Amino acid sequence: MKYTEFENCGLKKSLDMISGKWNPLILYHLFHRGNYRFNELWQTIPKVSKKVLTKHLRQLEENGLIERKEIQGFPPRTSYNLSNKGKKLGPILKDLDDFGNS
Repeated sequence: MKYTEFENCGLKKSLDMISGKWNPLILYHLFHRGNYRFNELWQTIPKVSKKVLTKHLRQLEENGLIERKEIQGFPPRTSYNLSNKGKKLGPILKDLDDFGNS
């Protein structure tokens, strides 16, 4: 396969969207619970800094895998959930979890 063909490969595009140390964990937690506020997600995923979590959430949002919702009030809050596109990854993440636990 030539490099130019590889660039348009669906597998490469998919892996680029979910790659990163924290992205699969973020997606996995959102798949199982459905909705997290930022601090809840930060407390759920051990050892991730707020700065890194913010970076990964923005990347996932840009890729159309999650949706960000701002909640008015004091203090303002932000919640995240999977988009329809992101929900399609749920069974794949479950299979990866099963594979890792076998």
